[in-house]
Amino acid sequence: MNNLSRKELYLFSNKIFEDYNNKNPSSIFKDKIKRTNEDALIIQSNVAKLRENRGEEIIGYKIGCVSKDTQKKMGFTQPACGYLWKSELYESGVTLNKKDYANPAMEAEFGIILNRDIKPEVTSFDFILHSIEGIYPLIEIHNLVFHGEEPYGAELLVNNAIHAGVVLGSEAKLPIEKIETDLKLIYDNEIIDTWNNKMWPVDMLSELNWLVKEQAKNNKYLKKGDLILTGAYGFPVPINDKKLIEVTSSAFGDVKATFY
Repeated sequence: MNNLSRKELYLFSNKIFEDYNNKNPSSIFKDKIKRTNEDALIIQSNVAKLRENRGEEIIGYKIGCVSKDTQKKMGFTQPACGYLWKSELYESGVTLNKKDYANPAMEAEFGIILNRDIKPEVTSFDFILHSIEGIYPLIEIHNLVFHGEEPYGAELLVNNAIHAGVVLGSEAKLPIEKIETDLKLIYDNEIIDTWNNKMWPVDMLSELNWLVKEQAKNNKYLKKGDLILTGAYGFPVPINDKKLIEVTSSAFGDVKATFY
């Protein structure tokens, strides 16, 4: 599979941007085209610049595809990342319209906010741990749409790792020592998925060093105030006709959103 020319990358990026604006992600992949992951990351960056050029603000990054099973499904050998946008950040209790998304699907996750910059030359686990201002339970919203053929990695990357928004819970107090927690995803009072025996800080921060190095490839670094989604343990679950979405953690609190 050959990489695209500069002009082809420009045209493809504009098509992905158009699909985003029309709430019709990935329509170009209906023709079963294939793209390299390398090109897909360039396209993701190009689309981000188009959004910034019209006044949208990047507020951090998501880490995705942290499990080996998901990486295999996507054809990856490492996690994936995407941009977080101020226009897609919501507080717990928000009411959202399903029509604003394409096959909306949720993940239960944790997020952290940084209290200082993290640059690639300083990425020890201890430095990263002491760079955290707070931890939050959250719901990550996705446009769960794939029109191409497996593996879906490039299609996922060009669509900002299928990220469509974040519902952020209240800040939880940072533990001063290791602590075990669970994480539950609940639709209309029914537990959809549960992850147990997750340890702070090891499990939640396992891919932060990777994200720092990944951003350094584009001469970027994590900045004070950035929100970082640390990665889900499963795969996004479509909400279909469900309305009340909740995420709960025994150690770090809960968050909820209503979709109509």
